[in-house]
Amino acid sequence: MAHHLSAKKRIRQSEQRRLNNVYHAKSARNAIKKLRSTKEKEEAAELLPKVSSMLDRLAKKNIIHKNKAANLKSSLTHHVNSL
Repeated sequence: MAHHLSAKKRIRQSEQRRLNNVYHAKSARNAIKKLRSTKEKEEAAELLPKVSSMLDRLAKKNIIHKNKAANLKSSLTHHVNSL
């Protein structure tokens, strides 16, 4: 157990950041699933920029690796173009 005030504050901050990171990562995963399950090209083309920007933000905040974001964006773009 932490004894210093600063250590207690750090524990509170890291827990809150962890919860925020989990929330944003989960919402991005749900958006990816929604885009992959879309059958209409117009709707998928409309969703793609939103999902791409989500992935870019996650990579910028180091929630996911930048190469993972690039691979996901590439595969999603390929999926939308093949519709």
